[in-house]
Amino acid sequence: MFRSGVTRNRLLAAAVLSFVFVSAARPAHAVSKEIVELQTQVQQLLDMVQRLQSTLDTRMGVLQHLAEQTADEANQMTTAVTAMQQKLNTQNDAIGGKVDTVSGQVQSLNDSVDELKARIAKLDKTVQDLQTQLQTMQTQAAQMQAGTMPGSPEGGQQPGALGAPGAPGPGPAAGPGPGVAQAPPLQDTIQGGERDFDAGRYQVAQGEFQDVVHYYPLDDMAGTAEFYLGEIAYQQKDYATAINYYNQVLEGFSGNAKAPAAQLHKGYALLSMDKKSAGIDELRELIRRHPQSPEARAARSKLNGMGVKITPTAH
Repeated sequence: MFRSGVTRNRLLAAAVLSFVFVSAARPAHAVSKEIVELQTQVQQLLDMVQRLQSTLDTRMGVLQHLAEQTADEANQMTTAVTAMQQKLNTQNDAIGGKVDTVSGQVQSLNDSVDELKARIAKLDKTVQDLQTQLQTMQTQAAQMQAGTMPGSPEGGQQPGALGAPGAPGPGPAAGPGPGVAQAPPLQDTIQGGERDFDAGRYQVAQGEFQDVVHYYPLDDMAGTAEFYLGEIAYQQKDYATAINYYNQVLEGFSGNAKAPAAQLHKGYALLSMDKKSAGIDELRELIRRHPQSPEARAARSKLNGMGVKITPTAH
C-alpha cells in the first residue's frame, strides 16, 4: 500500500509539472485548444491513477487476508501436530512401561521355573541316593538278623553278635564312627570363603566353597559357592573350568543373585578362549534376561567396544 501511494504521488507530480511547464511557455492570454486538450489528458491520467490505486488497494487487501488465513491455518496445523506428537509420546511411554513390566515378570517366571527344575532334579538325585542307602541298610539288617553277614558261614552266627555265646550285652549307642565328617556351619563357611577370596587366598577359599557345595548342595548358597569357584578358576586363567562352574550357577541356581555376574564372566571367558560368536551370544542373552542389571550395562559396553550390535540382525 505504501509503494502504490508513492507511485500515485509521482504521477500526480509529473502531471502538475507538465501543466505548469506548458502554461509558462505560452502567454497567459493565449489559452488555446492545446491547453484544453492537455488539461483533459491530465484529468484522464489522474482518473487512471485513481482506478489503479483502487485496484491495488483491493488486491492488497485480498492478499493480506489470504496471508492471515494461511498463517492461522499453519498455526492450527502446528498446534494439532504438536498435540498429536505429545499424545503419541505418552502412549509410547505407557506401552513401553507395560512391555518392560510384562517382560520383567515373564523373565522372573522363567528364572523361577528354571531354578525349580534344577532343584527338582537335584532333589530326585538325593532321593535316589537315599533310597540306595536305605536298601543297603535294610539288606545289612536282614543279613544280621539271619546271621549271614558277608564273609560268614551261611546260617552261622558272627562272633560277638547279639545272642551269641560270650557276646557282650547291649551297650550305649555309639556316636559317629571314625571317618564320618560333620557338616560345617553354612553361613560361617560361605562368609569365610568370601573373605579369603577377597584377600587373594584362593586355595583356602576354594576348600571352603567346595565344603558348601558338598554339604549343602540344595541350598541357594551352593550357587554362590559355585560362582566363586568359577571366579577362582577365572583368576587362574583356567577358563574351561570357570565356564563349567558358571554353568552350574546358571542351570541350577538361575535365581541366585550371582547369576547375572556368572553369565557376564562366562561371556568374558568364552571371548578369552577365542570363541567370539559364543561369547557375543552369551552377552546378548545376559542383556535380554537382565536388562536393568549392572552386568547388562557392562555387557553393552563390551559389545559396543567390539563394534557389535546389541540386538542380532534378523536373518
